[in-house]
Amino acid sequence: MALKIPPLALLVIAALLMWLLTTLTPSLTFHIWGRFGFALALMLIGAVVAALGVLQFRLAQTTVDPRYPQQSTRLVSGGIYRISRNPMYLGFLLMLSGWALWLANLAAIPVLPLFVIYLNRFQIRPEEHFLRQKFEDEYSQYCRRVRRWL
Repeated sequence: MALKIPPLALLVIAALLMWLLTTLTPSLTFHIWGRFGFALALMLIGAVVAALGVLQFRLAQTTVDPRYPQQSTRLVSGGIYRISRNPMYLGFLLMLSGWALWLANLAAIPVLPLFVIYLNRFQIRPEEHFLRQKFEDEYSQYCRRVRRWL
């Protein structure tokens, strides 16, 4: 399963699963004042963080598709990658957190840690393994400076 499903597809799958769980469990709905505004803000921040990650890859002229790490031509460590080694995934998590708040149902919340666990196991670790092999000391130094998520 490693590196088989595009991360954007995982985002959509997780969002749909969250929606499905909320429709099946209406009794778990909660109410928070201003939740739509907070939800939109989280989703917007997430979209910006993810987009900044994509922009850095484009500026470095390397592949954005993590399913094919062998196509990586450069180690991207500038811009938003000085804050997070995985800003695109962090952005997706922020968007899903906003979506969970928008849905306002407790059943949607467990999807968030499952999303992180899946990404860590089947996306991030295989990517890191490849990057360690390809960029050796440069990648090891980068990992010491920058955390995986935030």
